[in-house]
Parts: sequence; structure tokens; C-alpha cells
Amino acid sequence: RLPPTGTLRTAGCDVAFPSQTVRPPPAPFPPQMGEFLDPLAEYNEEEEEKKYYRRKRLGVIKNVVAASVGAMIVYGVYMGLLQMQFILHYDTTYREVKYSSLGLEDIDKKMLMGINVTPIIGLLYTPVLIRFLGTKWMMFLASGIYALFVSTNYWERYYTLVPSAVAIGVAIVPFWASLGNYITRMAQQYYEYMNYKQEHVQEQKKLPKGACHPYIIVFQSISHIIFNLSFVFAELPTLVVLNPQLLQSSHILYNVKKCGADVQGMIPGFNDTVLLTLPHSMVLIEVESVLMGFAFLSMIIFLGLCGAAYRPTEEIDLRSIGWGNIFQLPFKHLRDYRLRLLCPFFIYSGFETAFAIFGISMSYGVCVLGLDNLWLLVAAYGLSTSIFSSLSLCLLRLPRWAGLAGSAVIHGVLLVALLAFSPPPRDPTYQGALLSIIVLWGMGSALNKSGLSIVLGMLYGEEKERLDFVYTIYHWWQAIGIFIVYLWSNFPMRVSLLAGLTHRLCYYGNQGAFLLMQRVFQLEPSLTKPDSQVKPGLNPELGLIKYPSDQEC
Repeated sequence: RLPPTGTLRTAGCDVAFPSQTVRPPPAPFPPQMGEFLDPLAEYNEEEEEKKYYRRKRLGVIKNVVAASVGAMIVYGVYMGLLQMQFILHYDTTYREVKYSSLGLEDIDKKMLMGINVTPIIGLLYTPVLIRFLGTKWMMFLASGIYALFVSTNYWERYYTLVPSAVAIGVAIVPFWASLGNYITRMAQQYYEYMNYKQEHVQEQKKLPKGACHPYIIVFQSISHIIFNLSFVFAELPTLVVLNPQLLQSSHILYNVKKCGADVQGMIPGFNDTVLLTLPHSMVLIEVESVLMGFAFLSMIIFLGLCGAAYRPTEEIDLRSIGWGNIFQLPFKHLRDYRLRLLCPFFIYSGFETAFAIFGISMSYGVCVLGLDNLWLLVAAYGLSTSIFSSLSLCLLRLPRWAGLAGSAVIHGVLLVALLAFSPPPRDPTYQGALLSIIVLWGMGSALNKSGLSIVLGMLYGEEKERLDFVYTIYHWWQAIGIFIVYLWSNFPMRVSLLAGLTHRLCYYGNQGAFLLMQRVFQLEPSLTKPDSQVKPGLNPELGLIKYPSDQEC
């Protein structure tokens, strides 16, 4: 081995060799590569954690907006197609020319029966479906059923329209219960992402009482603001396709003698012929294709943009109490005095929406202004409910019953006014008064609907394992309210008005009883538990895993 410098002495001679050159130190990495490769680069863990949970919160807001927009599209397509279909099928000329021997009028009655009667059994299967499929997938499946209803209108026959209408009735309660549950769960998740450093959040314990109430109020208000625009978009097919084909109001309302509170049934004397010319079949196919496209768009929104409502472990825990208990728990939840006192409000929420469309818009609006102004009345109602749903944000400062109380006052005054209001038919001078009535009714509807969803979320916001049962009960009673309106559609208008007014007067008694039980008697709600057949190692109240203590072991 040679030394670095010097000479090498061998036998008889000295051999010189050049000194070894010293290599220069390696050049430093470029700045960008150094930041990437240097293990000692600055890394702010707290800042990265804040960015992560900020993205999570933005994802929650995206989920709320996407679910609301998807529901708005679904119901806008559904109501728009249904309205256009009923106007076409009502016209005698259209039935005789295109479907002379089919009996479209009888098919429409069967469809209405399927849509309004089937939800009565919704309490039996809704919780099982939601917990089996999950909240997000239940909304996706229900939107697919609505898309199926749209597709059956390409071939209008008894065996296509009636079964699809029954399927719509089956999907109504699960869809609404899933949507209400989803929005409330997003509020809970937003609270968890805002307070991710709290001990009860990290350990996934029960949330403190009232912790997520502000987020429930904001998210439910946003959801109702967006969804109620469906009434506006539902009028576009009728406005674009059928309104230019309608006869004049003087012909359609020629035999109508009275309107408003004096009416019995929908509109006595309404002409059987309402179309001046029949729309071309290709035009109807194009409209249905556009609606079908929007129905598929709503399915894509639910599937691609809406995140999961529960963690996978939470979904397993929710199912772990057993399917028999899941089936029974909606009925046992009625032992909770809070739900029993809110049942009249649930029924009225179905009544007031159906009455706005079939009562005020038809027996008052169309009877006086004509069928060509139906779109204006319904659009005004939808725009009013959308705008005034923002008033629910006042519950951030006001008591939670303020929205329901405001709705009771507005609707009570309007019902008394409608009892005494019987305008003459074919008189356009009442347009301003009717629009004012429908806008004020929409204001009351907005306060009632959003107020009920917020109250339920605030009462059960900390109990995520009960949300699907609670919203199922709410929308089941709501469907029963719509069914009651369907039953008395041929009754005198004053009977409907008196029934609604009596219901509004019951509000004060129920609200007083609710406050009395909570504040005076300090009564705790009777929360239900599965009675038997609970799997070992499970908490029967929450359905979550309960690990045994050392003594139990």
C-alpha cells in the first residue's frame, strides 16, 4: 500500500511517485432538493394538523351543499314531471287522440293513491334500510327510484306508471329520513373537526350537551334554503312546454261559479279541455330526456360528492344491536314525551305543504287567475320558502321554539283570513292579494319546516345512534299529514281551513306542556333500550362496544 506522499525504498533504488491529489468536498444540494431531502427540514406539525382539519371542515360543507342540491334536483324533476303529466292527462282531447282506450284518468288516480298511501307503512322498513345500506347509499338508492319514475313516462301504461308510483311512495320516508339524518351528522362532524384537540373528541365519547347546536342550526337552514328552490325549478317544464298551448282562462273557467272558501272539492265546473293545441310527441320526449338527465345528475351528486355520514366502525356498532331491535326501536321511541308532543307538528308539516299546492294554488289561485298563472303561484311559494328559511338562523340567538311559534302565528292569521275570503272567478285584479297570501304562507312553511328539523337536531344532536329513528318518525307522520289532505280533497274548503286552524291552536297547548315537563317537573325523556337478545359485550343503550372491567372478567 503506497503512502500518500514521498518515496518508496526498494532493493538498491529509490522510486519516487507523485503525491495523491485531494478531492474537493461535494457540492451542496440545490435549495429545492435540499428542502425535500434534508431530514432536518423545518416541519410544523401543528400547522399541518390545522390544514388537515381545515380541509375536513370544507369537505363537510361540501357534503351539506351537495346533498341539498341533489335533493333539490330530485324533487324539482319529480314535481315538474308530475304536474306536466297531470295537466296533459286531464285534457279530454289529449286522452282521446293519443290514448283513447287506455284510461289515463284512472291511471292518474291509482298513481296518486300509490304515492300517498304507500308511505303509511314506511315506519316498518325505513330504519332497517338506512342501517343496512347506510345514510349516503339510501339517498342514492332513493334518487335512483325517482329516476326510474321519470323513465317510465317514455311508455305510459298502467304496468309502468302505477308500479313506479308505488316505488316512489316506498322511497319517500327513507329518503327524507336519510337526508335529515345526514345534515345533522354533518353538523356533528363539523364540531368534531373544529374541536379536534378536545379529549372527548379524540376518545370518540358522547358530545357535550348543546355543543353542536349552532352548527345544526346553520346547516339545516342552508339545506332548506337550497332545497326549497325545487318548487321554482319544477315549474320550468310547464312554463316552457304547456303554457303556450293553454286555452284562455275565460274558456277554461267558463262554468266555474265560485272560488275560495265556498268551493267543495278542487274547482267545480273546471273545463275538461284546457289545451288549444296538443304538444308534439318529440317535444315531450325531449323534455323527459332532459329531466332524465337531471335525475341521473342527482344520482351522481349523491354518489360522488357526498361523503360518508358515519365511520366504518360506527356503522358496525349501529348494526350490532340486532335487526330485530332496529325494527322495534322506532315504535319504542314513541314513549319519549318529546316526540309525542311534537307529533301534531309533524302531521301539520305535511298538511301545510299539500294545502299550499292543492288548496291555495288551485282553489284560490287557478280558480281566480287561470291555469296559465299556476306556475307563478307555485314559484312564488318556493322562492318565499327558500328566502325565509334563512330566518331560522335567528335561532342562534332566540329560543329554539321561536321558529315554530312564528309559523303558528302566521298560518293562524292566514287561515282565519282565508275562511272569509271567497273571490269571484276570472278576476285578475286579485293577483296581488293572492301572491301576498302565498308568499306569507311560504314564510310560515319555511319557519315550520326548518324549525322542526332544527328542534329535532337540537334535542337528539348528541345521540347519533338515535337520529335515524327520530327522523323516520318525523317524516312518517309528515307523510300521514299529506295522506290526510289526499283523503279530504273532495271535502268543502272550509272543513280543511277549520281543521288547519284547530291544529294551529293545539300548538300552544303542546308547547306549554313541553316546557312544563322540562322546566317545572324536570322530567327526563323515556329513552328506549333494546329489551333482550343483545349481543354480549355491547352497550344496549348506545349499540357501541362496551369493554368489561377487571372485576367482570
